[in-house]
Amino acid sequence: MRILLVEDDAPLAAEIAHALRAENCAVDIASNGEDGAHLGDTELYDAAILDLGLPRQDGVSVLQGWRAAGRTLPVLILTARDEWSQKVAGFKAGADDYLTKPFRIEEVLMRLRALVRRSAGHAASRILCGRLSFDAQTGQFELDGLPLRLTAFEWRVLSALMLRKEAVVSRTELFERVYEYDAEGDSNSLEVIVGRLRRKIGAEMIETVRGHGYRLTAAGAS
Repeated sequence: MRILLVEDDAPLAAEIAHALRAENCAVDIASNGEDGAHLGDTELYDAAILDLGLPRQDGVSVLQGWRAAGRTLPVLILTARDEWSQKVAGFKAGADDYLTKPFRIEEVLMRLRALVRRSAGHAASRILCGRLSFDAQTGQFELDGLPLRLTAFEWRVLSALMLRKEAVVSRTELFERVYEYDAEGDSNSLEVIVGRLRRKIGAEMIETVRGHGYRLTAAGAS
């Protein structure tokens, strides 16, 4: 998963980003509403965590702008504003979930995973594709019932393919879901990651669709 975190409290943002990266997520941080709005408009994210009390542009305005522009990324509002009217304003602006401070990092992760899973069209937390299973709530992959060991980059690519199993995912989309905004990477590095995944789960499970991208498929898996 690639997450946009829009939070002006630098220590809190660092704490949340550290926890997300420890769970294999890519995280981009914006410390004000204008930068957050720009990233949400121009980059591809699985979900956003959005504070309301932001400098330069408040969170509700940021969210309204995204929704007016047709941005459908799931948004979790994370704020110290716990008044009912603030929650109503957040949901009316297009929020998918709302969590007030103080909070537990574990709950942020749980809610984010649920938002991403549902936005990809999966009602159940366990997703199956042939010999491969993915618990979208814990982030754990299993192959033939045994835990699958993956690097952070491998996990990001495989989870993106698993959430869209049997559908073609473009190289551009995969690339954008793997690397953070200021990270260096190229198409060759993506090919290397896909090659490693094929060795781990079986080459037949990741199909190359020439000129388009990759598809995770159970067809031919034994």
